[in-house]
Amino acid sequence: MASFSWGISGTVLQLISQNLAIPASWMLSTRTFFTGLILLMISAFLYRGQIFNVFKDRTSLISVFTYAIFGLAFNLLTFYYAIQTGNASTATILQYLSPLFIVLGSVIFQRKMPMRSDLIAFILALLGVFLCITRGDFSHLAVPFISLMWGLGSGITAAFYVVLPKKAAAKNPPLVVLGWGTMIAGIFFNCFRPFWANPPHLTVTLVSSVATVMLFGTIIPFGMLLYASRIAPSDVISIMDAAQPITTSILSVIFFHLNMNWVEAGGILIVIVAIYILQRGRRENTAVAPELNDDEADFHY
Repeated sequence: MASFSWGISGTVLQLISQNLAIPASWMLSTRTFFTGLILLMISAFLYRGQIFNVFKDRTSLISVFTYAIFGLAFNLLTFYYAIQTGNASTATILQYLSPLFIVLGSVIFQRKMPMRSDLIAFILALLGVFLCITRGDFSHLAVPFISLMWGLGSGITAAFYVVLPKKAAAKNPPLVVLGWGTMIAGIFFNCFRPFWANPPHLTVTLVSSVATVMLFGTIIPFGMLLYASRIAPSDVISIMDAAQPITTSILSVIFFHLNMNWVEAGGILIVIVAIYILQRGRRENTAVAPELNDDEADFHY
């Protein structure tokens, strides 16, 4: 259900960014500020004064701030522009590559040798993305090049989104870290474009769409994911995570009449298989790189 919720959120974002032509600056300011406010209210109800413990520890404080700006804020920004300049289906599948970027980062910056499963996953992912962005016609891209760049940026920042908050989450409830991270990102965006300054014409469609993104893009799925992590093993959760790009693609075909052929559908499935191979290989070799295994198991966090 969490993966379905994220898939719905991505589709609604395409409605907001393309059909309603809402500026990214206003949408991001509004979404992050009010979502952060709601999350902090829920956290205060559950944990009371503990929600301020994040600011009492220097390590947690740095972790939350870097997560808020370089992870959450930049990820929302790149993902929004990837959808606005392309479509939700391609943007989602590119963001889905984030576990691959985590492993790639460990190879480049930590000098860790990749495993055979990493190399297999990397080759399959490249093949799948290539099929998705060409749809079988290798003479040109099926999505604008700028959308491809924003989508890759979304995948990279999604990797930051996973790694950066881990030190804060080790000492504080994850919901509290998410709440403060979202609120800090909201303050960051509002410094450039306050949500109350020259807002777009508010309609029932716009308000309900923004509310849907807030609920189905953060609050509801994260709560479901926290609950699922208590009753299901991480490998089951990671497999179910594949429902997100599939849901977005199906909804894009239904509501936005996305012309998806069998080549593109096959590319999406290949990418999903690649990420599964990557995560399965890492779980089977926890003795080699346990910290990366934890990162990939907590993909959406």
